[in-house]
Amino acid sequence: MCLISRIVALALTAALIGGTYAGVARSAESRILRIACAADMRFALEEILTAFRPKHEDIEVRATYGSSGNFYAQLSNRAPFDVFLSADVDYPRRLIREGLAPPESEFVYAVGRIVLWVPQSSPIDIERLGIQALLAPSVQKIAIGNPRYAPYGRAAESAMKSLGVYDKVHDRLVLGDSILQAAQFVESGAAEIGIISHSLTLRPPLQGKGRSWEVPLDAYPRREQGGVILAWAQDRGAAETFRTFMIGDDGKAILKKFGFDIP
Repeated sequence: MCLISRIVALALTAALIGGTYAGVARSAESRILRIACAADMRFALEEILTAFRPKHEDIEVRATYGSSGNFYAQLSNRAPFDVFLSADVDYPRRLIREGLAPPESEFVYAVGRIVLWVPQSSPIDIERLGIQALLAPSVQKIAIGNPRYAPYGRAAESAMKSLGVYDKVHDRLVLGDSILQAAQFVESGAAEIGIISHSLTLRPPLQGKGRSWEVPLDAYPRREQGGVILAWAQDRGAAETFRTFMIGDDGKAILKKFGFDIP
């Protein structure tokens, strides 16, 4: 091999080694934050993370969505998450009482609302009928979140009871594992009407595809949504940075866009 070829080969080898070490260094510097998030918050959290990531490029956020009750059961067995965003502040408080999260890590980030929702093509006049729309002859299936796992499902059940229609419709209820799945039942036609979170109706895929009637706030328990940092969080500093951002001005502005009241 001629001298020039040797020089080129050595230079390429050095570049490859240097790139490998640089990649390892970047990987070592990356901080992972794992969030278990209530399904009603999916689209709001995605927008919050879009605003969060450019300001904290060293933190890689991985979000998983589902029902708050299922997450609570998993976290009771120390599931590998760092932050829990629940649709009901009671679940984080249970984890604190069980010694699975420090008391000072609790935060209330939003107050949610529920609505009756139908597709645009539905003949049901929910704007005029309100809760009585559930009794319309064309309604065979009513979608709500499963009250056992989904706080918004419990809110829907409470509202139907307090407004005097539950006994007339309970045999027509179809239960989603989460409030997001309940919304998907109505969107897909598997149910004619649903009681879902207001926030889900304000952004795709439901935005502009349906009509809604807001259930009076005094018809169900106040929907305080809370979060907590788990005791086994791998990077508590990253978790606290995210919490500060979410309940700060930027996070509050996004939550308001999604129809949440700010506590």
